[in-house]
Amino acid sequence: VPIFNGAKKIDFEDGISSGIIEYIGDDVIAEYLKTVKNESINDVCKDTNLKVIYTPLNGAGNKPVRAILDMIGVKDVTVIKEQEKPDGNFPTTPYPNPEVREAFTLALEKAKTLSPDLLLATDPDCDRVGIAVKCGDDYTLLSGNQVGVLLLNYILSERTANGTLPKDPVAVKTIVTTSLANKIAEKYDCEVYDVLTGFKFIGGIIAGLEEEDQADRYVLGFEESYGYLSGGYVRDKDAVNASMLICEMAAFYKLKSKTLLEVLNEIYGTFGYYSNTQDSIYLEGISGFNKMGEIMVSLKTEPPKEIAGFKITTLKDYSIGKITDIASCEQTEINLPLSDVVEFNLENGSNVIVRPSGTEPKIKIYIEAVAKSTDDAVALSEKIKSEMKSLMGF
Repeated sequence: VPIFNGAKKIDFEDGISSGIIEYIGDDVIAEYLKTVKNESINDVCKDTNLKVIYTPLNGAGNKPVRAILDMIGVKDVTVIKEQEKPDGNFPTTPYPNPEVREAFTLALEKAKTLSPDLLLATDPDCDRVGIAVKCGDDYTLLSGNQVGVLLLNYILSERTANGTLPKDPVAVKTIVTTSLANKIAEKYDCEVYDVLTGFKFIGGIIAGLEEEDQADRYVLGFEESYGYLSGGYVRDKDAVNASMLICEMAAFYKLKSKTLLEVLNEIYGTFGYYSNTQDSIYLEGISGFNKMGEIMVSLKTEPPKEIAGFKITTLKDYSIGKITDIASCEQTEINLPLSDVVEFNLENGSNVIVRPSGTEPKIKIYIEAVAKSTDDAVALSEKIKSEMKSLMGF
C-alpha cells in the first residue's frame, strides 16, 4: 500500500521511551467521564436504591461503566466476576452479545439471589448495551428498539419538564429502527432524521448540525441493534453514555413506583403496540448472489398490492431514491445515499424493509407490525413474515 512505503517497524517499548507512542492520560479519561455525566438529565440516583447487576462480558466496559454509575449515584452495582476482566477468548459465553439471552446467563443466575432491578450488559468494545428488567420472578430482555423508545420518551419528556429541551430538537435513527420513535417525537415537536443502516450516518447528521452551529438541537441517536448516543462528543454509539441514561431512567421511574416495562406499556397504550422482528434468508455461492439480485429487482418492479390483508400505501426504493404513492403513482425524493433497500408501508402503520446483507450471503427482512395489543402485534408480525418469505420464493 503506497501510504505505508518507507514505514519503519519499531518495538513498542522503544516507541514509548522515544515518545512516539503515548498512553492516553488519566486527564483524558476524566474529561470523557465528565462529558458523559453532563448528559445526565435528572439527579435522582442518589435518592433511589437502584440495584444493578452488570457484566462487561470480558470486554472494555468494566472500568468506565462502573465509574459513570458511581458518579451519578448508582452505588449498588454487582459485577459478574467471571466476566469482569478483558478476555478475548470469552470463556464464559459463546455469544458475548447483549442482544441474546445467552449473554445474560451468569447475570440471570446471580439475580436469583440478589433480585436486582436491572441487569446490564455491554458488548466487548463497549459501544452497545442490553438490559433485562425484573418481571415477577423472572427478567425480561428488552430489545434495542424498546430501549431506544424508552430513552427517547424519557429525554424528551424530562427535558421538556426541566426546561432544557432545545428549540427545534432533533433525534436520529436508522431506517430499520422502529417508527414508534417518530410518533413519540411528534408529541414533543422533535424532528426525526431517518438515515441508512450504520451509526456513521447518525454521526454524519451530528457533524452537519455542528457545521450549521446547531449542535445543541441533537438530543438522541439510536439504532435497533442496541446502539445509543445522546451527545455529540463522539461520532459513534457509546455504551457508557447509554448505561448511565438507562440506569438514571430506571431510577427516575422507580421513584414513581414504575418499572421500565410498565412505562413501555404506557407508551404502547398511547401510540399502539409495536412488534419489531427480523428474519434472514441465506443464499450461498454465485447462484445465491444472483438470486438475491433477482429477488430485489422483483420486489421493486412487481411489488405486492397488499401484505397480511393490509394495502400497501407507499413503496420506498432506496436504490433510486424514490418514494412512490401507490394510490396516486406520484413520486417524491428520498434524500439519502442510494442503497439496495426496498420498504413497503402498510395502511395500518406496519412496514417491511428488505435489504441484502453487506457482509454475509443473506437477505435481511425487517418487520414492524402495529396492532391494538402485544399479542395481536406479534401474530401480525408472524403473518407478515410468512407472506414475505412466500412472496420471495421461500
